Amino acid sequence: MSGFLAALLDPGLPFIRNALAAGLLSSILFGVLGSVVTVKRIAGLAGAVSHAVLGGVGLALFLSVKRIAPGLPPIAGAIAFALVSALLIAWVSLKAKQREDTVINAIWAIGMSLGVLFIAKTPGYIDPMSYLFGNILLVSGRDLLLLAILDALVLAAAWLFYPQLEASAFDEEFARTRGARTDLVFLGILAVVAVAVVLLQTFVGIVMVIAMLTLPAGTAGFRARNLAGMMVGATALSAAFSALGLAASWSADLPAGATVVVIAGASFLAAAGARGAARALARGRGARASRASGGPGDEGRGAKP
Repeated sequence: MSGFLAALLDPGLPFIRNALAAGLLSSILFGVLGSVVTVKRIAGLAGAVSHAVLGGVGLALFLSVKRIAPGLPPIAGAIAFALVSALLIAWVSLKAKQREDTVINAIWAIGMSLGVLFIAKTPGYIDPMSYLFGNILLVSGRDLLLLAILDALVLAAAWLFYPQLEASAFDEEFARTRGARTDLVFLGILAVVAVAVVLLQTFVGIVMVIAMLTLPAGTAGFRARNLAGMMVGATALSAAFSALGLAASWSADLPAGATVVVIAGASFLAAAGARGAARALARGRGARASRASGGPGDEGRGAKP
């Protein structure tokens, strides 16, 4: 840990400070969006979008190298594929007759496969692992600015539309009867998640972004009493996981993104185990207390007519 703190204060290692800043900025997105994704139980939809991004990355690289669209950045293709995938999933979920899980899995697999095919046909060696897993230590000042802008937009949207978000997340039918446009809220959630996934691929990569969209929020959900509390708790946990993961990866020479996710996963499993143990203990105490007092109605059951 002392080595990480020394590197953090070293003027010659600005990428460490950029990495920590990216982790803290990303925590806001993970906390706010992850809470909505977790409560609405659309982690599978978010996962499909996050993996389909590779198709856009591969297409952009192919078009750029082949001089069909010179200078086309991979992030442009990623955003396009993410938004198209989100709209397709939303349309299937809201309107189509097909099984939703089948279409989600199809988009998940097709997007990744297209990415691999485009990268394979792109001249020169391109390692898709760099796009799948990301590297927080390569975050630039421009990436930090984009994350800060997206944070501001997401926080503003959550503040302005919180009643609609909460009503839609917990009781969609009731929200619809009260006049809330739940379909539009659903589309907006998926669109924002899609764009966030593209930017967050720099942090943990598109394969692991789904973990950070669910694990901190799931851990915070064990104690939260409402959606706002869950968002705050998930943001704080995401920031803690990011800082601890960076410190551990620097000290042990491990991949930063994977280390962050392992810490988040271990924390979620520990919290789930503690909650289960606490409930079992409470049930055991209740059963013993009931037996000690004879239980309600025991006298009536034991008396003969």
